[in-house]
Amino acid sequence: MTKAVIAATGLFTPEQSISNEELVAAYNAFAGRFNEQHAAGIAAGDLEALTPSSVEFIEKASGIKSRFVIDKAGVLDPGRMVPNIPERGNDELSVLAEMAVKAARDAIAAWGKPVSEIGAVLCAASNMQRPYPAMAIEVQQALGIEGFAFDMNVACSSATFGIKTAADFIASGSVKAVLMVNPEICSAHLNFKDRDSHFIFGDVATAVIVEAEDQAVDGWEILGTRLKTVMSNNIRNNFGFLNKAALPTGEAEPVAPTGLTDKMFVQQGRKVFKDVVPMVSDMIVDHAADLGIDPTALKRLWLHQANINMNQFIGRKVLGREPTPEENVIILDDYANTSSAGSIIAFHLHHDGFQPGDTGLICSFGAGYSAGTVFVRKRA
Repeated sequence: MTKAVIAATGLFTPEQSISNEELVAAYNAFAGRFNEQHAAGIAAGDLEALTPSSVEFIEKASGIKSRFVIDKAGVLDPGRMVPNIPERGNDELSVLAEMAVKAARDAIAAWGKPVSEIGAVLCAASNMQRPYPAMAIEVQQALGIEGFAFDMNVACSSATFGIKTAADFIASGSVKAVLMVNPEICSAHLNFKDRDSHFIFGDVATAVIVEAEDQAVDGWEILGTRLKTVMSNNIRNNFGFLNKAALPTGEAEPVAPTGLTDKMFVQQGRKVFKDVVPMVSDMIVDHAADLGIDPTALKRLWLHQANINMNQFIGRKVLGREPTPEENVIILDDYANTSSAGSIIAFHLHHDGFQPGDTGLICSFGAGYSAGTVFVRKRA
């Protein structure tokens, strides 16, 4: 069985970003308009007044200070609060594929080998802009890669599930190298009119090249991968092609006064924290034990960037102490939650200082529930 190596990673970051201060100003302007327009209903008790947001609330709840987005103007328009992303023609490169290609080119440049050596492309992400043709096939064509390609969605865990899938293809001898991309336009499924979640997500794309060990020059040996799913409705997005079919003829989709519907991201945050943190912590420790790895000796954790409180709790549980910032990487402050891409951003930006033999962990977790662990060792 051929072992797999993470040979290179890449990152595409949108040019536009939104600070907490800007986001709060937009939300509060919207909330003020809503409360004014519905003053009679609020006074009668038929509607609840919208509570203003604040920078302090956002940072305490999440650790997020800013986020990158594809379209800033649409999000910050109190009369819109949705990114303005024009639809492209079928003969144009789609938005998700374009982001993925940019991240992929960054990874390919770091890899230093021709794309002819890549045998498969996986697009692993939470937010697919269409059912088919697969974005992965579009990326494959744009980069001139032969072989096969397909999309896969396991929400925020998509990247670790993608790495596992790529490693399995290599172990079976199907291919010698796999390109796995994670383009995420999370701002398009986020309800910016909901105070409890309007700050959570950002947009980005990452890429990982997984290669057969006997072909790789250096990189990171994949020591072991493990996946887990447990059904839960506590994080959900019901958007899909059946939504329109389910509506009575001539009716528009019902939208609550705040704009919050289950056709966008919704979660019960406290329940998610209570369920996911112990599940992921135990999964990491158990997987490390099965691999003969002392989890307290891990040099670095590259965790999914969902919430700073979740990451800190998991870090303490796994390392058995309060982790240093170098041990438990946090990129939430700049990027916010970028779904599948978060752990890969952390790994891409903060894998310095490793000596051959040092070990680390890439881990993701999210809706499903889903979780994935990838233990890696720096190669000579």
